[in-house]
Amino acid sequence: MMEKATRAAYGEALAELGAKNDKVVVLDADLSKSTMTATFQKEFPDRFFNMGIAEANMVDVAAGLSTMGLIPFCSTFAMFGAGRAYEQVRNSIAYPRFNVKLCMTHAGLSVGEDGASHQCVEDIALMRVIPGMTVVVPADAGEARKAVFAAAAFDGPMYLRFARLATPVFEEDYPFEIGKANVIREGTDAVVFACGMMVSESLKAAEELAAEGKSVAVVNVHTIKPIDAECVTRWAEKCGNVITVEEHSVIGGLGDAVADVLMGKVCCKFKKIGVQDRFGQSGKAWDVLREYGLTAPQIAEEIRKTL
Repeated sequence: MMEKATRAAYGEALAELGAKNDKVVVLDADLSKSTMTATFQKEFPDRFFNMGIAEANMVDVAAGLSTMGLIPFCSTFAMFGAGRAYEQVRNSIAYPRFNVKLCMTHAGLSVGEDGASHQCVEDIALMRVIPGMTVVVPADAGEARKAVFAAAAFDGPMYLRFARLATPVFEEDYPFEIGKANVIREGTDAVVFACGMMVSESLKAAEELAAEGKSVAVVNVHTIKPIDAECVTRWAEKCGNVITVEEHSVIGGLGDAVADVLMGKVCCKFKKIGVQDRFGQSGKAWDVLREYGLTAPQIAEEIRKTL
């Protein structure tokens, strides 16, 4: 299976989008080679703005550009865009509901060697709590491309989370619609709701369990907010055992979003798999993911315990 980082797909999609929509402008905080916005910069230098290591200023400039009818895409690492510039995202973009797309890369533990200071495992929670903010976490490169085009057509602030690490690209071309989850695998014994690179890991876990006669459904919840409550409810009722998997803190992320939907409505067993109230640490990406229980065999073992 081919592997490609969602950040790479983001850079390519941005350049493709720029050729079709002259209202698209891109801002970066001196990390364009890492966020892959350099591809857009090469094609459209007059519509690219390197704001330097000044993320708060970048976000405010993007807010201003949006008032001129432009569609700004802002990029840096998740730790800096969702963390350092949080106040500006909240007050300068979300509060006035400006049409700015916050496309942050290098999210989660899979940043690897950069360590805890750069491994943002709080960004989904931070963005999800902001009123009116749409939060999207593409599962693979194909979905990342579709999310970029969907973001440009969407009117309002949006946060898109991309990863550094190359991960499997699904062979099937799934549709993408903001707010609509995709059922990647059918099942009856349990359902896994996952996002980002954890979708492919959850699929591997489901395949491992299928060899043992266990039927596990996998649902790609690419839009954390607004979440597809109908899909979540239907599959929770159908399976009775619910597991959420995310490369993010279990506090405030996908797991809590799913729990909010089901609380008081569906009687089911529930388990959240993610970062358990810990900071990250430096190491090879897969070694770090393994340390935090986020590889397919570890996910399969947690599902066994639920069943």
